[in-house]
Amino acid sequence: MVKKERILRARVVAVCRGVEKGKRKEAVMTGFFQRGMGLVGDAHTGTDKEISLLLNERVEELAEKTGFSFPAGAFAENLLVEGLKWAECTPGKCLKAGEAVLQITQIGKDPAIPHSYNYCGFSLVPRFGIFARVIQSGVVKTGDEVEWAHPDALPEEKKD
Repeated sequence: MVKKERILRARVVAVCRGVEKGKRKEAVMTGFFQRGMGLVGDAHTGTDKEISLLLNERVEELAEKTGFSFPAGAFAENLLVEGLKWAECTPGKCLKAGEAVLQITQIGKDPAIPHSYNYCGFSLVPRFGIFARVIQSGVVKTGDEVEWAHPDALPEEKKD
């Protein structure tokens, strides 16, 4: 009998939006990611950190270690994604989530700048947050596939 290798595809676990900075975001089923702005309706729209992502594996690791359960949006992330390799998440790389294309701009936050938000005393974004800008607008839904994209493959009018 031949054993088939399980192919893990990266996917959106949750799209999360919050109307106030410094508060937990709420999971929504779908969101519109606008080029140059971020997730429409989110408190961070139009800032230098348009979109924040967390890898679900990091959240599950913390949950296992602490025995706590962390709902989607608990760490103020816009996208909770599973199946991406942490080592591949580097500034400059682009990923396609649903219809939107995001370009990673920063990993974590500057440790010199205080980060006050936490969920039940825990915070993942300062160290493991992946910040991105929207370079192609589109709808992103829970369950959408996430894949690496090459910026040269985007239509000319969609690139910066």
